[in-house]
Amino acid sequence: MMRITQISRILRMKLAAPLHRAMPMGSLVAGLLLSNCDLQKDIDVELPAYPPQLVVEAYLENGRVPRVTISESVPYLAAPTPQVPTDVKVVLTLPNGRRDTLRYAPNINQSSGKAYTHSGTTRLTARPGDVFRLEAYDTRGRRLTGTATVPATVPIDAVEWKFNDKPAEQRQAYVLTKFQDPAATLDYYRLQVHKSRLNDDPEVEYTIEDRLNNGQAITLGTSYEFNPQDTVIVTLYHLDRPYFQFLQSVEDARGANGNPFAQPSAIKSTVEGGIGIFTVLSYQRRQVILK
Repeated sequence: MMRITQISRILRMKLAAPLHRAMPMGSLVAGLLLSNCDLQKDIDVELPAYPPQLVVEAYLENGRVPRVTISESVPYLAAPTPQVPTDVKVVLTLPNGRRDTLRYAPNINQSSGKAYTHSGTTRLTARPGDVFRLEAYDTRGRRLTGTATVPATVPIDAVEWKFNDKPAEQRQAYVLTKFQDPAATLDYYRLQVHKSRLNDDPEVEYTIEDRLNNGQAITLGTSYEFNPQDTVIVTLYHLDRPYFQFLQSVEDARGANGNPFAQPSAIKSTVEGGIGIFTVLSYQRRQVILK
């Protein structure tokens, strides 16, 4: 149950002279009385009870041990404390049909700084076009499934930068990432530009699709925001459509959260029977020092 207090706005009329039409005395008195009233009304809103759902975050990579994070959804007004069920079994089906049960072993990925709950034991081989399947189920009968296809890698042709002409203490550079878009398919990309460390939030991040420049050379850039001798790490992800839509929906949900003028936005999950993302990452990365 949520209590909402709605305080009415008091509209005040500013009298200007001379008046061309006299206001009736009764209306004036009533207006003054209303302006001094504290108008409020408490409303009790019954919120529907939603059963908690399984939530997954799984990003597979070629040459890396698979790691998956399983949690549980909570009501919107609940405390932001992660709920981690301990009775969930996670099974990853490889392209050759072999089923690997991931062990429950909560830990922190040292390279990314992200937590995970389940881990495999052997490194994956993921080739373009390979299909992986994920299944997670618990003792309460909840079952989550997902399918992910490995996108082809789109290579980075060049990373370039240019400094402005300002004095040394104000000198900054923009960075350009150039690549060739494949002409045969509708493609989706995510660009991330980090400074020095991948564990930190990216300085620049956005997603695009090639609808308007299919098959053409594409250049993605930043503003003047990097300093001389900065180490810049550029990552270009080639996304499948479900992952692209997931990222777009997350951004829309962030923009709508707490904004009374925005339309509500739901997360477009890539899985069924729960919430979250299951995908295979395909990317190329370049590191440069701005000199």
